[in-house]
Amino acid sequence: MQKVSLLITTYNVKEHLTVTLESIRAQDYSSIEVVIVDGGSTDGTVDTIREFAASAPIELGIRWISEPDRGLYDAMNKAWSMCTGDIVAVCNDKLCTPDAVTKLVRAIEQGGDGCIGAHSDLIYTDGERIVRSWHMGEGRLKDGWMPGHPTLFIKRQIYEKYGVYDISYRCAADYEFMVRFLKDEKNRLAYVPEVLVAMFYGGTSNAGLGNYLVSFKEGYMALKKNGVPHPLFITIKRTFRVLRQF
Repeated sequence: MQKVSLLITTYNVKEHLTVTLESIRAQDYSSIEVVIVDGGSTDGTVDTIREFAASAPIELGIRWISEPDRGLYDAMNKAWSMCTGDIVAVCNDKLCTPDAVTKLVRAIEQGGDGCIGAHSDLIYTDGERIVRSWHMGEGRLKDGWMPGHPTLFIKRQIYEKYGVYDISYRCAADYEFMVRFLKDEKNRLAYVPEVLVAMFYGGTSNAGLGNYLVSFKEGYMALKKNGVPHPLFITIKRTFRVLRQF
């Protein structure tokens, strides 16, 4: 059985972290490693991590640190450096069903040649309220399509081949990371047409107009940096795809 590393980054997010960890505890997949990198929280988040590490089933491997970092993407890179899984996912939100990990791993294993990972549909939630629904479907980078990063499970060798997150980006390092490997259409993602992840509304790239404008600019920069033709046109098409979520 392939080991799955779920990477969690935290900073003063005690309530959200509790939801995330309980959704991981409920998973029916039996080979999960949880790696938590905390930025030095002061709201009780670290106590929550300690309690989870102490009470989690022995088969659920836990690794964690709490220390200052240079922001979200630096913390994600630290978490990657600590993980040992065959399949890696950033899991800062809620897994919606107990078989979410199982379904995404199975999709990768059944994806055939060229399948480097899997993704699913996504909802954004504010408490119990669904704010946005994101039906990902399948598509191509050049058409403005991109999977939802919170749902993305990818093989370890993708990080090893293409590198980690560029911390010079404020909002779109996850997008730039995905551009690196999805610009090569030989790299395919399997798609699970179900809502398997609920993202806490107000993340780095969706917390207000100002952040969205930064995300738009950085998305364009990511495409241009990676030599993708027609970066502005693709960024505009991607924006219209996002607007359809509302």
